[in-house]
Amino acid sequence: MASGGNLTPGTRPEVPQFGTDELRAAVDEAHRHGLPVTAHAHGTQAVADAVAAGVDGLEHVTFMTADGVDPAPPALVRTIADRRVTLGITLGIAPGPGVEPLPAMTARLPALLANARLLHASGAPVNAGTDGGVGPAKPHDVLRWAVGQLTGIGLTPAEALRASTSHAAAVCGLGHRKGRIAPGYDADVLVVRGDPIADPAVLHRIRAVYLRGARLEA
Repeated sequence: MASGGNLTPGTRPEVPQFGTDELRAAVDEAHRHGLPVTAHAHGTQAVADAVAAGVDGLEHVTFMTADGVDPAPPALVRTIADRRVTLGITLGIAPGPGVEPLPAMTARLPALLANARLLHASGAPVNAGTDGGVGPAKPHDVLRWAVGQLTGIGLTPAEALRASTSHAAAVCGLGHRKGRIAPGYDADVLVVRGDPIADPAVLHRIRAVYLRGARLEA
C-alpha cells in the first residue's frame, strides 16, 4: 500500500504511506525470496516512489491529487514502460439502475482515462485491475465489462482479451497452466455466443463455463 484508497473513511489516497527506503526494503526482501511485488499507488509521489523502489507492478496508478488528477509525468511514464512495470488499470464498471462509481472518481474520470491512454501508448504492459467485489458497480464478475472498457484506452479487442487471460495469468505466476487453451493447461473455458475479437460485448452472452475441464452448472 504505497498509498491508500478511496473506500476507507478518512483515507487520503494522494498521500504516500511509505517512503522510498521502506518500499525498497520490502521489494528487496521479496525479490530475495523470488517473489514479485505490486504496489497499490494512487498519488503521483507514491507511484514515483514505488517505481524507484523497483516494484514489478502498480495497481491503479491514477496520479490522483486531493481534488483532481495530475497529468502523468512523461519521464515517469517512460521509466515505467522501460522497466516493463505491469499496470493494473482500474477499469470495469457494471451498468445498472442506480449503479454509479464513487463520486470522487466520477469527476476525475476523463483525466484518469487520459493518463491510462498515455500509459498504454508508452508500451507499458496493462491488465485490468477491476477491484471486483468492492461494490454494486464492481460485482465479482465485473471483468467481462472491463475487457470492452480496455478498448477505450487504446487496446484492441484481442489485446484486451490477452490482458485479461494469458498476460494476467503470467503476472500472477500462473502462466504455465492458466490463461490459454493449450495441451497441459487447466481447461478453464468461457463459452460465449459470438466472436469477442469482433465485439467484446459478446462476453455477456455466456453459454457455458468450464473449470479445469468440468462444466459448472448454474
